[in-house]
Amino acid sequence: MLQDKQAALVTGANRGIGYELAKQLALAGFKVMLTSRDPKKGSEAAQRLAESGLDVSFVLMDVTDQESIRQAALTVKETAHRLDVLINNAGVYLDGSAKLLAMDPAILERTMSTNFFGVYHVMRSFLPLMEKRGYGRIINVSSEYGAMNAMSSSGAGAYKISKLAMNALTRLAAAEVTGDIKIYAVDPGWVSSDMGGPSAPRTPKRAAELILRLATMGSEGARVEFFRDGKPIDW
Repeated sequence: MLQDKQAALVTGANRGIGYELAKQLALAGFKVMLTSRDPKKGSEAAQRLAESGLDVSFVLMDVTDQESIRQAALTVKETAHRLDVLINNAGVYLDGSAKLLAMDPAILERTMSTNFFGVYHVMRSFLPLMEKRGYGRIINVSSEYGAMNAMSSSGAGAYKISKLAMNALTRLAAAEVTGDIKIYAVDPGWVSSDMGGPSAPRTPKRAAELILRLATMGSEGARVEFFRDGKPIDW
């Protein structure tokens, strides 16, 4: 029945891994809500997928704006009435070659606003839709730079700290949720995208395939928080 169709939301999905995730979720039978802070790029991306016969719609959301997140959550509640899969894909890498203690503090603040607080506020706003049904899968797109051992070398300090904090958030949140709700952090590897660059060996399609496995994991799946290449790891 149409009302029983599972619903998924992907943040930062107008391009790259997010766009491919929206596409693959729709191909898997989900009603997908593609979000972007850019209304033009987001609506165009959703339209391309919808014109291919996929059930994809655009929801405006800026993960650095709490009111924007609240409005997006209301839109999903009113239109889809449920949320089964939430993928926090939106992220920024602003460091360049700057060292952490020498960079403009605004770079760290902006990075944390998107990569950590954005994930935190999105989870808080959309989790009630999952709790109402006692089911949900939340996937936070992380990085090997968010591992504790990555803090031993200099470079990408703002990005590393933001992903380390997001990984901690994932573990804490996973310990707090009840019912058949699972929360994971996933390192998709070095992906060819605007952030990863053209030299990266992994395609967005392959990265999305690995993430999709967790998004559709059954209730028997282990409550393990961190994955790389589709395999559980200890961070």
